[in-house]
Amino acid sequence: MQFLKSFGLSLFILAGAAIWLGTGTFVMGGQGPGNGEHSIVGLIEGDDHGPISTTLAEAGVLPEHSAEDVELARMTVAERVAQTNGTSGASVSVRTETFERQQMPIEVTLRGRTTAAANVSAVAETAAVVQTVHVDKGDQVEAGDLLCSLAPGTRAAAVAQAEAGLAQAEAGLAQAQLDLETNTSLRERGLAPANTANSVQVALAGAEAQVSSAQAALDNARAELDRTEIVAEVSGLVQAPIAIRGSMLAQGGVCATIVQLDPIVFSGSVAEANITLARTGLAATLNTVTNQNATGEVTYVAASADDATRSFPVEIEFANPNFSIREGVTATATVNMGSMPGHLLPQSVLTLNDDGVLGVKSVQDGTVAFTPITIVSDTRDGVWVTGLPQSIDIITIGQEFVIDGQTVQAGQEAVSDDATGTSEEGAPA
Repeated sequence: MQFLKSFGLSLFILAGAAIWLGTGTFVMGGQGPGNGEHSIVGLIEGDDHGPISTTLAEAGVLPEHSAEDVELARMTVAERVAQTNGTSGASVSVRTETFERQQMPIEVTLRGRTTAAANVSAVAETAAVVQTVHVDKGDQVEAGDLLCSLAPGTRAAAVAQAEAGLAQAEAGLAQAQLDLETNTSLRERGLAPANTANSVQVALAGAEAQVSSAQAALDNARAELDRTEIVAEVSGLVQAPIAIRGSMLAQGGVCATIVQLDPIVFSGSVAEANITLARTGLAATLNTVTNQNATGEVTYVAASADDATRSFPVEIEFANPNFSIREGVTATATVNMGSMPGHLLPQSVLTLNDDGVLGVKSVQDGTVAFTPITIVSDTRDGVWVTGLPQSIDIITIGQEFVIDGQTVQAGQEAVSDDATGTSEEGAPA
């Protein structure tokens, strides 16, 4: 018996819940404002005005919506306000602010990394044992600084020998010149045959050639000795690999590697949409993840795009005299590519029309007008947009409560005068 009472109570509760749910409304989304709404009973009967629906409506259980209520539900807030004000005869008051067209800087932000201007290996031009290494990793060097000294070996003796050979050749040249002068004097006095002049001149030419050959041999010997001193060709920081004292350094072996960090180079890519504006010589600013800043200019723009990204590699050089900016640091570079006419607007004035088009609402001769815009860039001071006339009175307060073509009362926003410290506010038109 207790089981039957519990079962009956459950059926009664379920029946009550079903009746309560049946008096509700089923809403099918995606049909637009006021559409897709049907009563549960109407869906069961297949007709919103069936006998059950009519009986429940007459009993006050099922709500009925008039055609006016349905039409009002389909309206936007601005359309409802406009209908209400049109009925009462009162106009909506809005605030406007005048915005003038101005030159908008075209700035493109590139993401990339810093690279050294060059990685130069100071190599040996001759083979010898490393006698002294004058630098260590991390040292800053200037062009011409001594990096490594190699054992001279017999090179100093070769220089001495070449110097002796040059002295001997110069002595032979002096003797040949003396013989020519003597022969000339004897021939003038008739004491020497005339045909002896040729032999003396040939001897002089041979002596001159001997001097040139000896001088070349001396230059080569000295150059070979100088090759034992390896110097830096560029300024920068020393890094591995570095030669070890006492090791044999072959011709072409690395004494030290110099990273040239001044100037530092930023490597990035420009999207193909902006490549027509890119050119060498454009000013740029660098900001690294380590909060280091620098200014420079574009030095290279690739002629062909990367096959994978369809972007164009660019290089920007920045002064780095103290080598504070390292190689391989992630950074962004902002390139100033010129300017174009535009308007700087606060984001709060942007709105959408019924078709979802982005724009602004302005007041023209007391009537609301919607103007589509195109956002070019977003900054801390506002958004730069195009598509607006030279001067426009944009609604800054109340734009969401008016529609295109509606008559309004417009009052100017308070405009501060920084020079005088005063402000003025227009009265409603």
